[in-house]
Amino acid sequence: MKQFIMRNESFVCEHCGKNVAKSNYTARDHCPFCLYSKHVDINPGDRLNPCHGLLIPIGIEKFKHTYKILYQCEKCLQLHKNIALQDDDMDLIIALSVH
Repeated sequence: MKQFIMRNESFVCEHCGKNVAKSNYTARDHCPFCLYSKHVDINPGDRLNPCHGLLIPIGIEKFKHTYKILYQCEKCLQLHKNIALQDDDMDLIIALSVH
C-alpha cells in the first residue's frame, strides 16, 4: 500500500510560471492554471523520485464524484494520475476529455 505524506506547499509552476498557492482542502500536486505537475514523488508526498520531469496532462478519467488528470512524464515517459481539485481550470479539464 502506498504511504501518503501530506505536503500542501505553494510553488511556482515550471510550465506556465504562475505562483500557485497552497490548497484550502487537500495537498496540492499540480498547477490549477495549466494542470501541469512535476514527477517528484515515488509515494505521494515523499519527494524521493530522482526524475523531476514535467508531467504533461494528456487526458481525464471519471473518479468517484470528480476526475483524475492523466499525465505522461516528458523525461521518463511514465504515466501518472492526480485527482483534479475544485479550483482547477475546468475549461482545460473539458478540453482534455476529448482526447
